[in-house]
Amino acid sequence: MAQERENLTYEGFGTAVRELAQTIADDGYVPDVVLSIARGGVFVAGGLAYALDCKNIHLVNVEFYTGVGTTLEMPVMLAPVPDVIDFSDKKVLITDDVADTGRTLKLVHEFCVDAVAEVRSAVVYEKPQSLVKCEYVWKRTDAWINFPWSVLPPVHRSGDAARANREAL
Repeated sequence: MAQERENLTYEGFGTAVRELAQTIADDGYVPDVVLSIARGGVFVAGGLAYALDCKNIHLVNVEFYTGVGTTLEMPVMLAPVPDVIDFSDKKVLITDDVADTGRTLKLVHEFCVDAVAEVRSAVVYEKPQSLVKCEYVWKRTDAWINFPWSVLPPVHRSGDAARANREAL
C-alpha cells in the first residue's frame, strides 16, 4: 500500500500562509524577527514576514533530511550561524514548512530560547510525532507532504542534460 500523500500547490501554499499569518495576528503575537529554517522555511518566512509586516528576516541553515524519509542521526546547523546577541530584546518567530520529527525545530528553538525575549514557532504542517508542538500550525497530518518547490528534480542547463544522456549511452 502506497503511503498517503498531502499535495500542496503554490496556490494552496499562498492560502496556507495567509491563514497562518491571520492566526498569528489574531493571537496578538508581533514578531520583531522572522527566523527561517532553510530551505523549506524560507518560503514560509517570506510569506509570513510580508503578511505580518515584519521586515527583519534571518535565515539558519540546518541539515537533517538527506532524502525522502532518510535523515542524519542529528540535525546540524551549517555556517553562517546567526548572531543571537543582536536578538536579546526581540520576539522571534521561527518558521519552517513542516514539523516532522521536530528535531530541526527543537535545535533552532534551543539555540534561541535563552538569547531572545520570546520565541514561538510557525509551520504549515505539523505531524503528530513532532518533538516540538508549534504555537502556530496551518494543518496537522500524518501524510508525507509534496511541497510545490520540492516535487520536481533540480534543473540543469539544457545542454548539460543532453550531454549527460549522450555520455550515458
